Amino acid sequence: MKRVVPLLAAAALAACASTYELTLMPRTSGTVYTGEAVQRAGTDQADVTIAIDNKVYTGTWVVAAPDRSNAYVSGGFGFGGWGRRGGLGTVVTVDNPQGGEAKALLQAADGTGLRCDFKGLGSSRSGGGTCQDDKGLLYDVQIRLKG
Repeated sequence: MKRVVPLLAAAALAACASTYELTLMPRTSGTVYTGEAVQRAGTDQADVTIAIDNKVYTGTWVVAAPDRSNAYVSGGFGFGGWGRRGGLGTVVTVDNPQGGEAKALLQAADGTGLRCDFKGLGSSRSGGGTCQDDKGLLYDVQIRLKG
């Protein structure tokens, strides 16, 4: 039984993860590179891995702007007089029409870095963005929900 519980817990956590496929293309050629991001449900971080020219960059992305926000909206009615006002309100969810945004800081084993800005994340199944390496080379990125 002691061995079964950790396996069930790992399976439950894996079911809560969202996996994204990343496709990168440098602006200097038509070469296509790939990567992956794994985000756990209910968190604002994902583990990111990108392979470029036999070099693997790893790190995390963190959400810089959510794909939606919650707000309390009140409407009211008055009974007259100061301090005797009543009101009704509710919480509403507002979608960000641009989708969520995330920033990723990735590093290879040799210490070189890759900085990425992703947009369109959230309830949609795709997004995009850019990554830039230490030499200033810019990569366009497509993001798709894997599945």
